[in-house]
Amino acid sequence: MSFGETPITIIGNLTADPEIKVLESGQALARFTVASTPRMFDREANQWKDGTSTFFRCAAWRALAEHVADSLTKGSRVVLSGRIRQHDWKTPEGENRSMLAVEVDEIGASLRFTTVTINGKTANKPDPSADPWATDKASAGSQFVDKPPF
Repeated sequence: MSFGETPITIIGNLTADPEIKVLESGQALARFTVASTPRMFDREANQWKDGTSTFFRCAAWRALAEHVADSLTKGSRVVLSGRIRQHDWKTPEGENRSMLAVEVDEIGASLRFTTVTINGKTANKPDPSADPWATDKASAGSQFVDKPPF
């Protein structure tokens, strides 16, 4: 991240399936919107109430765009981090327009209300025997014989 950029973390739900396209340059671009809705407990009514939703237009590039399009659908609850970008343009009538959007750096499923099964290529998985913090004796190699040294 460069100096002066505005980082942001958003937790919310996709409002529609991501739209993916491949640009002339060969780069993949996924566009999607995330709605973030605060919830508050109303003690008088003894129930949860939704606040006003905020909608964030998001863009992911290259391999991340392909992963987003392959993995996420409308309603998916996500946690994402990225940078706020301002886009300026002129309408055909000559009016100046601008909008804020989030350029996504990282995105993943939120596990607060659900579970997720990750199906990845084994080539992308790290070697568990190389993990000095591994707690599974089988994956930690012969580092711990009976019990950890602490």
